[in-house]
Amino acid sequence: MTSPAPTPRIDLVPLADADRPTWLVRMEASFAAGVRDAGLQPGEQPIPKAAEMQEELDAPGTEALQIVRDGVVVGGAAVSGLDEGRRNLELFFIDAGHHGGGIGSRAWEAIEARYPDTEVWETDTPYFEQRNIHFYINRCGFHAVEFFHPGHRREHRDGQHDGDHDGGPDRMFRFEKRMPGARR
Repeated sequence: MTSPAPTPRIDLVPLADADRPTWLVRMEASFAAGVRDAGLQPGEQPIPKAAEMQEELDAPGTEALQIVRDGVVVGGAAVSGLDEGRRNLELFFIDAGHHGGGIGSRAWEAIEARYPDTEVWETDTPYFEQRNIHFYINRCGFHAVEFFHPGHRREHRDGQHDGDHDGGPDRMFRFEKRMPGARR
């Protein structure tokens, strides 16, 4: 009789400046794989580009993290603070070769544990990303609270709407997760 394999260790490591270029390339590749997995052709849906994400990662209050499984980097995340008690999961990706093994769920649990004072989490994902929608709702406990489309566009802090300034997708689900045991 064989004993079960040990549960892999998941760590969150702050992204070092020296690792940023590689992190951004991996993020872009992961999102491109999501477009392909949805049966779309490259270019049919905008993918966040590394150059566009630089500004987001440099925003005050944003923490970029490497997701590390047993010493091997397998993904990344970026978390920003919003209003008091609210945080936004700006980016979350698991490298394509590591999908389906529970790493994403374990990484999300580690992110929640890293920010125990969060009362409400927010994130969003494109409408075509069924894998992400399943993950956020069925694995992580988020609820879809808004759907952005050309008739209901998201307004950004700069007063512009999706598509006005970044060429980003204009069909996005916004999710929230309320944390009942948040410590303040």
